[in-house]
Amino acid sequence: MALDLVLRNARILDADVLLDIGIADGRIQAIGADLAGDGDALDLDGCMVSPGLIETHIHLDKSRILERCSAAPDRGTDHMARVAAVKSGFTVEDIHSRAKATLEGCIAHGTTHIRTHVEVDPNVGLRGFEALQQLADEYRWAVDMEICVFAQEGWTGLPEADANVVEALRRGASVVGGAPGYDVDHAWQINRIFELAREFDVDVDIHLDVGPTTGDMDIHLVSDLTQQYGWGGRVAVGHGTKYSCLPPDRLRDLGARLSDVGVAVTVLPATDLFIMGRHQDHSVMRGVADAHALMQCGVNCTLASNNILNPFTPFGDGSLTRMANLYANVVQRGTAAELAECFAMITQRAARLIRRDDYGIAVGKPADIAVWDTRDPAEAVATVARPLFAFKAGRRTFTATRPVLHKPG
Repeated sequence: MALDLVLRNARILDADVLLDIGIADGRIQAIGADLAGDGDALDLDGCMVSPGLIETHIHLDKSRILERCSAAPDRGTDHMARVAAVKSGFTVEDIHSRAKATLEGCIAHGTTHIRTHVEVDPNVGLRGFEALQQLADEYRWAVDMEICVFAQEGWTGLPEADANVVEALRRGASVVGGAPGYDVDHAWQINRIFELAREFDVDVDIHLDVGPTTGDMDIHLVSDLTQQYGWGGRVAVGHGTKYSCLPPDRLRDLGARLSDVGVAVTVLPATDLFIMGRHQDHSVMRGVADAHALMQCGVNCTLASNNILNPFTPFGDGSLTRMANLYANVVQRGTAAELAECFAMITQRAARLIRRDDYGIAVGKPADIAVWDTRDPAEAVATVARPLFAFKAGRRTFTATRPVLHKPG
């Protein structure tokens, strides 16, 4: 087959020598030395290649709203109230504009797949869902986006919230989620989520177990329902700050259970670190779950951005290597193997969470590729590396330039 593009002298994981990657029809068609090709060629000069990064948990719809609702002063805890107060003023156009800016930041940091959560509470309706469906279609050239629909501010006894979730699923949302911690009846909401997952045959991704206590965790019900519904491998929970408070033996027990039933955990280091421990005035807890300890038990874990530039997280630029580096600092994981596992949590492990079998640097896989000026994944995490460019289905989506020092003389 004629090749449209050859990436020459690429550093591929587990390969001892630099190799070429041949691309045609949007897929990797060949990997080897000195590939022949009449199409375009790009010399990577030993740069590392990886599959495109995967953002498994982000809120595009409520990003970039700090000018409307600033972060709580004096370590306040009214993050959700501040967001809820402005949601009624969101329009489809407004959400689209803010989400677009955040999405482009993610793309420019090497992301080629995104799972975004979108709120459909009565005070915002389906406006966010409509905006993100439009955005997903417009940016299909750079990123595959799936939408997880949920009610953030409570679901029990709110027929309009339920109707909005159902309508979004009818319109094509591929994941159903929730935030039972903000509901008057945690168990009712969790059961409803699984009922809808079965009815619409969609995956589950729930904001779960945020807080500093461990005697009231909802993960046990989620695990039971995952097993009961046969939904193993299709369920993820985000945050899990309470797991950071468990002693090692209880964390191992939890890890064994999650591994057994097939529930994945997404750690959201920027948000979890920012909102946790606000009840303490000294020796403040970190509140970031140690995914490495869970992975040692067989649990699939990922790292993600969650909120960007809003009261829950007044920071962020869409960089998943920044999230991986922050997480590694907080949970004190610094060996080369541990840092490489952090990179896996934003690539291969993330692909497993969103159930993408067509992922990776291998013949036959889509040519969704990020190129890094690093030797290996551990270095990419340690240095908060930014990719030089990325490809979606073999088409370059962005280019970053190396900084140039202008030395005197």
